[in-house]
Amino acid sequence: MEIRIGIANTGRELSFETNEPAAAVKKSIADALDAQSSHVTFADAKGNSYIVPTASLAYIELGTEESRRVGFVA
Repeated sequence: MEIRIGIANTGRELSFETNEPAAAVKKSIADALDAQSSHVTFADAKGNSYIVPTASLAYIELGTEESRRVGFVA
């Protein structure tokens, strides 16, 4: 699943692929925001970790969990 995160006062967005299900990602974001945590942590499919301050979150876009098709469609 692809995650795109917009960060306030930044011209670029953070974009990466993760193996976590969408429900788990949504829950971790909601829990961090409800608890007024200072940051939220994400891990991508390659093993990299991202720590994003919750105060500067502009938006979070979660892609679909559907895998990409390979080959020709007739």
